[in-house]
Amino acid sequence: MQTEFSQLTILYVEDDEIIRKNALMYLENICKKVWGAKDGLEALEIYEDYNPDIIISDIKMPHLNGLDMAKKIRLKDKDTPIILATAFTDTSYLLKAVELQLIKYLVKPITSTKLLDALNLAYEHLHQNIDSVVKLSSHGIYDTLNQTLIIKEGIVKLTKNELALLDLLAKKHKQLVTYKEIENHIWLDEGMSMDTLRSLMRSLRKKLQDIPIENVSGLGYKL
Repeated sequence: MQTEFSQLTILYVEDDEIIRKNALMYLENICKKVWGAKDGLEALEIYEDYNPDIIISDIKMPHLNGLDMAKKIRLKDKDTPIILATAFTDTSYLLKAVELQLIKYLVKPITSTKLLDALNLAYEHLHQNIDSVVKLSSHGIYDTLNQTLIIKEGIVKLTKNELALLDLLAKKHKQLVTYKEIENHIWLDEGMSMDTLRSLMRSLRKKLQDIPIENVSGLGYKL
C-alpha cells in the first residue's frame, strides 16, 4: 500500500503481545520499516540503534514505562515525534505529556482511525517543524496538537467554540486574526454576528484568567 507514510520508520512499544503484533501488522502495510518492543528498556535499545522517525508507545509497561522512556529520549532528542497511548485519562498524565512535548496522547482502545490521525500529526511535525506548545504567559500554555489549555498546572475545560477560537488564536500567536478568519473557522455555514463573537470572547477571556487577548478595533483579535 503506497501512502504518505511509506518512507517513515516507526518504533511501536507495547507489553501486550497480541496488541503489539496486530499493530505491527497494520503499520508494516503503510510504513517503510517498523520495530516492535515489549517495554521501555527494549525500546531505548532499538531507538539508539536505529533512530526511528516516530515512536508510538503504551504508558503502563514493566521495567520502564512510556513516560519515563520518553523523558530519557527527550534529554537529548527534542524533535522525534512521540505518541503515547494509555487506558487512563488521568490529568497528571496529560500534564506530563505536554511537558515532554509529545505529539499525541491517545486513549485506548487504539483504532486504525486514531492511529492514522496521530501519524498524520507526527508527519506534519516532521515536515513542517511545528512547535506544538505555545507559551501564553508565565503560567499558561496551550498544546496545539492535543488541544489542551493548561493554566497554573491545571487543565482548563473549554466548550467546542471556545476551543476552536483559542486554537485559531494560539496557532497565530502574536499575529492578528481577522473577524473573517474567525467566522470562517467557527461559523462558516451559519454566519457570525458581532454580538455572538463578543459573547464567545468574553467566556474565553474569563477562562484564560489574566492571559490577555487584544482587540484590534475594526479588524480582529490578537493573543
